[in-house]
Amino acid sequence: MLTQLQDSIIQFSGWVWGIPLLILLIGGGLFLFLYSGLVPFRYMRHAVAVLRGKYDKHDSPGDLSHYEALSSAIAATVGMGNISGVAIAIAEGGPGAIFWMWLSAFVGMATKFFTCTLSVMYRGKDEEGNAKGGPMYVITEGLGNRWKPLAIFFAVAGLVGTLPAFQANQLTQTLVDVVGISPENTATSKLVFGIVIALITGTVIFGGIKRIGKVAGKLVPLMVVLYLLTVLSILMLRIGEVPEIIQLIFTDAFSGKAVLGGALGTLIITGVKRAAFSNEAGLGTAPMMHGTAKTNEPVREGLVAMLGPAIDTLLVCTLTALAILASGIWQGFDGNGISLTLKAFDSVLPYNLGSIIICICVLIFAFSTLFTYSFYGFSCLSYLFGKRIGAYYNWIYIVTIVIASTIKLKFVISLIDSAYALMAIPTMVSTLLLAPRVRRAAKDYFSRLKSNFEAV
Repeated sequence: MLTQLQDSIIQFSGWVWGIPLLILLIGGGLFLFLYSGLVPFRYMRHAVAVLRGKYDKHDSPGDLSHYEALSSAIAATVGMGNISGVAIAIAEGGPGAIFWMWLSAFVGMATKFFTCTLSVMYRGKDEEGNAKGGPMYVITEGLGNRWKPLAIFFAVAGLVGTLPAFQANQLTQTLVDVVGISPENTATSKLVFGIVIALITGTVIFGGIKRIGKVAGKLVPLMVVLYLLTVLSILMLRIGEVPEIIQLIFTDAFSGKAVLGGALGTLIITGVKRAAFSNEAGLGTAPMMHGTAKTNEPVREGLVAMLGPAIDTLLVCTLTALAILASGIWQGFDGNGISLTLKAFDSVLPYNLGSIIICICVLIFAFSTLFTYSFYGFSCLSYLFGKRIGAYYNWIYIVTIVIASTIKLKFVISLIDSAYALMAIPTMVSTLLLAPRVRRAAKDYFSRLKSNFEAV
C-alpha cells in the first residue's frame, strides 16, 4: 500500500510539472519582468539601503525588520536546495539545467517583487491583531471573498510543501556519509539523527516568528560567507576548466543530450523545478515571511525581496554548480543529491576537507531552513483553522523530521515538488490579476523617491 502511494506521488509530480505550469511560472514571470518596465531593477542600490535599515521605523506594523525578513526568507532558500538541489539538477538534467535555473532566477526576481509587494499591500490579521502576509491573504483581501476557495487551495497545498522532508532527509544523509556509517547500521543511525535534529529544531520554532527571525539574522551571513569561500577555493584550484564549463552550460542548455531520452523540454522543466526549489519565486512561501516586515511601504519590501533570487540562485547556486562540474565527478556518478556534492568537493580539496566543510555548511543551511519552514506551515494552518489550532503545526513538523529522515530521496523530492506546483497556481494567478495595482504603487513610490520626499 505504501509503495503504491509513493509511486502515485512520483507519477503525479511528473504530470503536474508539465507545459501548463511551466508557462504559468516562466511565462508569468517573464510577463511581470516586462510589465514592471524593469523599473525595480534600476533601484537595486535603494533596495540595499532599505535592507541596511535606513528606512526602518520601529512603530510600523509587522514583526520583523527588512533585514530579518529577507534573512529568514533566504534562510529557507539558501539551504539544501543550493547544495543538494543543484546536484540533483545536474544529475537529472546535466549542465544545461543550470542555464534554465539562471533564466528562472531573472524572471523570479520580478515575480518576487510583485508577490512580496502584494503581501504587504494586502496583509491580513490573526485573532490577536498581528499582521499576517501570504498568498492566502492577498487573494482574500485583494481579490475578495469570492476568491477564498483559491486561498484555501494554497493553504492546503502549503501544509505539504512546507514540510521539512527534504531538509531532514538530506541532513541525515550527509551525517551518514561523513561519519562513514556501514550500510547495515544506516537505517538506525538515520532514525537517531532524525530525533536529535527534531529536538534541536524544536528549541527554536516553539519560540515563534521573532525568535526565528533573530536566529536567521545571525546564521545567514555566517553560512553564506563560509560556503562561498569554500566554493571559490575549489574554483581557484580548477580555474583553467571554468571557461569550458560555462560554455558547456550554454551549449547543453539547448541540446538536452544529458537528459534521459534527450528531451529539451524535460531539461527545461528540470531546471525550472530546481530553481523553484532553490529560490521559491512564484510559489508563495517568501511572501508569508516578507508580509510580516515592519513597514508601511509595500514597494520597499518588494525591492528587498527581489534581492533573494539574486543571492540564492544567481550567486550561490551558480558557484555550487561550477564546483561540481569542475570536479568532473558528475559524469557517470552513481548517486544523487548531497552524496554527489560531497564526492565532488572531496575530489578537489585535500584531507577530506570538502566533507568536513560541507557537513558544517549543511548543518547551518539545513537548520536555518528547518527553522523558517515551520513558520510557513504554521501560517497556512492558522489561516485555515485559526491561530490556536495553528500552534499544533509545530508538533506535526517535529514528527515529520523524524519520519523524513528515514525515507527514500526520490519520494521526498516528488512529494515536495508536487506541493510546490499546486502552491504556484493560486500564487501566480492572484499576482497576475493584481499586477496593475503593484505597478501603480511602484510608480507612486519611485516618484516620491525622486522628489526627495520621505516615503511615509
